[in-house]
Amino acid sequence: MMRRRGPGLVGAAARTAVVAGTATAASGRVARRQQNKYAAEDQQAAPAPAPAPAPAAGAEPEYMAELEQLAKLRDQGILSPEEFEAKKKQILGL
Repeated sequence: MMRRRGPGLVGAAARTAVVAGTATAASGRVARRQQNKYAAEDQQAAPAPAPAPAPAAGAEPEYMAELEQLAKLRDQGILSPEEFEAKKKQILGL
């Protein structure tokens, strides 16, 4: 009569699966912990964003180009003086 020695094929496969699952869970937990740690260190070490540069002293405001274009249209007779004044007030917010 043959006697069984050990857990057999199914038992060995089950034990291997449990060990592998435990190892995977532990390594995932370690990886997440390290990732969070490094992300926090990166945030502390990152320089603060630079403020937006101020416009140059010689640069003209954006609306000046629009007003100049409107003045050209008025001078060419495409816009009436009333239309020019209305649009100028709209651009300047008056």
